[in-house]
Amino acid sequence: MRIFVFLLSLLVPALAAAQMPPSPAVAAWTWLLIDHASGQSLAEKDADIRVEPASLTKLMTAYLAFGALRQGSIKMDQAASVSEKAWKTQGSRMFIEPKKRVTVGELIHGMIIQSGNDASVALAETIAGSEEAFVERMNLEARRLGLINTHYMNATGLPDPEHYTTTRDLARLTQALIRDFPDDYPIYAQKEFTYNKITQPNRNRLLWLDPAVDGVKTGHTATAGFCLIASGKRGPRRLIAIVLGADSDATRAREAQRLLNHGFQNFEPVRLYAKGQAISQLKVFKGRSGNVPVGFLDDLILSLPKGMADKIKVQLLSQQPLLAPIEQGQQVATLKLFLDDKPFDEYPVAALEAVPVAGLIGRAWDSLMLWFQ
Repeated sequence: MRIFVFLLSLLVPALAAAQMPPSPAVAAWTWLLIDHASGQSLAEKDADIRVEPASLTKLMTAYLAFGALRQGSIKMDQAASVSEKAWKTQGSRMFIEPKKRVTVGELIHGMIIQSGNDASVALAETIAGSEEAFVERMNLEARRLGLINTHYMNATGLPDPEHYTTTRDLARLTQALIRDFPDDYPIYAQKEFTYNKITQPNRNRLLWLDPAVDGVKTGHTATAGFCLIASGKRGPRRLIAIVLGADSDATRAREAQRLLNHGFQNFEPVRLYAKGQAISQLKVFKGRSGNVPVGFLDDLILSLPKGMADKIKVQLLSQQPLLAPIEQGQQVATLKLFLDDKPFDEYPVAALEAVPVAGLIGRAWDSLMLWFQ
């Protein structure tokens, strides 16, 4: 298998000297700033080391709860039973009681806004029958979402040696939650919630400090430190900042705000290619068509350092020979981006049309051509 490189010079003037904006100094063990639309990392430190997620675990609990609501297996106004296990769960609580009525909707709000561990367990039991069965679903969903460095042992985030994730996996999970459940995500922007005559504020300080911030979640244990995933949207752009292992509530808020400001002030969105735009035609062997148009199934929008939109260089790498059949949407190449003559990022390129297998004569002729090549 050979790799052919196609230089797409139509987008790229001569490359000028460019410097990436220096990342801010962040007072945390690990941190990451990403562009929500592309998943592109704008600044990071130790984003792939294994960490304790604490209550950031509840992002996955919420993801599965939102999915169950969409599937109709639970309803927001449905009464949920409260087991003794849920009632006695340690840590932050929304103060549910076994004999007091609580709905699924109240549990979701109590888990997200009040970070209730008791609410998380009650939701897990309502959805899957037991927390243990729910955790199995959590780990299956983690695999499906590509969270390869994540493993769950509970629905709350209480410490366990086998309960871990990475900053990068948390970013991917946050992206998925915002993308897949846009109608449910606004719960994360609510500043307080009252249940059982007890009103508790959202622990995300940035909801009060920055009007652009509309989520997402805090976490804290003695071993995990103070953690925060903050998402802000200014105009059409959304950025996600993750700070793990800060030394205080105030520090995690300050450092997450610093990361968001860094991204909004130093980067700008640039659409390199439109959805469905053919960026090249690749040779196909043994197909009814000898070529296939390739491009992106969604707009390719990147965050680039301000003033650098016309100074990016791209390479299209395709494995050859490319053999039919090819399905529409199938990855057939990789687009590599360079800035300041240094690798910047890379993205999968898909076939924009299907290419069925050719007839017997066509296949035989292409087999002959491949033999000579």
